[in-house]
Amino acid sequence: MTRINWFPGHMHKARKEIAEVMDEVDVVIEVLDARLPRSSENPLVDQLRRGKPVIKLLNKEDLADPQRTREWLDYFNAQEGTLALALTTSDKKLVQKIPTLCKEAVPARTRAGRPVRAMIMGIPNVGKSTLINVLLGRKIAKVGNEPAVTKGQKKYSVHNGMALSDTPGILWPRIEDEDSGYRLAASGAIKDTAIDYDLVAEYAAKFLLADYPDYLVERFKLKDVPESADRLIDQVGRKRGCLRPGGVVDTYKAADILLTELRAGKLGQVTFETPQEWERKRIEAEQAEMEAANEEKQS
Repeated sequence: MTRINWFPGHMHKARKEIAEVMDEVDVVIEVLDARLPRSSENPLVDQLRRGKPVIKLLNKEDLADPQRTREWLDYFNAQEGTLALALTTSDKKLVQKIPTLCKEAVPARTRAGRPVRAMIMGIPNVGKSTLINVLLGRKIAKVGNEPAVTKGQKKYSVHNGMALSDTPGILWPRIEDEDSGYRLAASGAIKDTAIDYDLVAEYAAKFLLADYPDYLVERFKLKDVPESADRLIDQVGRKRGCLRPGGVVDTYKAADILLTELRAGKLGQVTFETPQEWERKRIEAEQAEMEAANEEKQS
């Protein structure tokens, strides 16, 4: 697979600005995509927050597989200094619980009657700006259905005991895990102009065939489950009339339909990854490091 990376200049600037103001932050609110909780978890956040409490919000819960969401909540809540909550920003009652969670994370500051200073962080297109608008009860943060709408750090006030700051959505300079890169791209976190669209659609097709084949059969009215990603994209193109002269399928149009409907949740509630998968990857990485270290000693 081709490795996917996307780190525009404003993201590098944001990283420096966040590091400079972190001493003035009491708690970090990290917004994740519930469909890919680990892949959308920016490793820079743990570096930048310097041990500050973190509330991980699995946003877009309505698009994610409910069973896998429960598994991810258990995974994050087992981590020290971490509290996880699944939500959709349209659920205003649930969003309004966030200030209470922030206060519970830093009780000493609350007892002193001082506002809790929270910073919202997360990768592009996970819903940070929408979340801020719901928390504030008015439209202040710019919202867009594409990555990297917020360009600079902004500060807002919340009247129920919180001071809130927003940051641009930042990816990290090098996405080490190849699956993560493709999952981020398939979810829409990386601009389509920065990726090979056909490769991303192929990755998404393979994933759906392996994990959610029934969704594909139902959505695209297929007679049976296609045997390959190429075959799936071809059938999607034929079902949706993406044909060139001579009856040849326009694979780009078919790929666009597959990715667009996946991102919009039209195929069904989908989650790209599980905690068990990432635990397996962690063990494999540790074993590889040990083997490399042993080989170096012997050489």
